[in-house]
Amino acid sequence: MGLTRRAFHGALGGAGGTAVLTGFRKVMAGFGAVGTTAPEQVVERLEELGLLDRWSPEARRVLTAGAHLAYGVGTGMALGLLRRERGGTAEEASVGSALGILAWGAGWSSWLPLARVHLPPWKQQTPKVLLPILDHIVFGAVWGLLYRALSPDRV
Repeated sequence: MGLTRRAFHGALGGAGGTAVLTGFRKVMAGFGAVGTTAPEQVVERLEELGLLDRWSPEARRVLTAGAHLAYGVGTGMALGLLRRERGGTAEEASVGSALGILAWGAGWSSWLPLARVHLPPWKQQTPKVLLPILDHIVFGAVWGLLYRALSPDRV
């Protein structure tokens, strides 16, 4: 399968993974186990910098949701470009989970701390780091399953 198709299928998997992740986070929030998401933290940082002073609360919520979806779709697209082989269902869920953790590590240890959204994971308390890892495992597993379902026999 060509790069364009892999990127497209990856983006669709990313959209689906983001939708499931959002539901998963709502369930976890119901138990009091989840704080703010990375997109929420980015919007909070923009507010701190005064870049959203004239934005209404509704516009900020839309921005947060759009940022979350864009990050998931973009990550899914990148993962689609990385994934060159196709395996069985369990393998794709496992590979997707590993790629989800890779995406978490790349963001949480590089651009998010550089943008002063939060501290790098090695400077945070364990629960604050473990929950986003779990989120990205769920995202990646769903991404892998959707990517497999969308892709023909050969990737």
